[in-house]
Amino acid sequence: MEQKLPNAQTVLILGIISVVGTCCCTGLIGIICGLIGLSKYKNDKMLYDKTPEAYSDYGNLNTGRILCIIGLVLGGLQILYFVFMLATVGWDGYMQQINQITTMGRTR
Repeated sequence: MEQKLPNAQTVLILGIISVVGTCCCTGLIGIICGLIGLSKYKNDKMLYDKTPEAYSDYGNLNTGRILCIIGLVLGGLQILYFVFMLATVGWDGYMQQINQITTMGRTR
């Protein structure tokens, strides 16, 4: 009888949160959730490699791994962009750009 891997659903959810969190919030969310998801993936992958015929949801585990990697990459790029912006325009220039973005499209 096939059973589910213990963390496959968790890895998938962490991967989704990693990608969405990076796109909507900050890169730190993507990096943190991505790293946690990849560590849980590693544990389940070792279980699956011992007896692959005993588990049925390896697809979810693999999809979660891919999403975690995408979230890590996007989060890293977002952090690198933030550091680049601070190095080139400074904090005041960065905040000025943020203010321009937030008031864009508003009529006065």
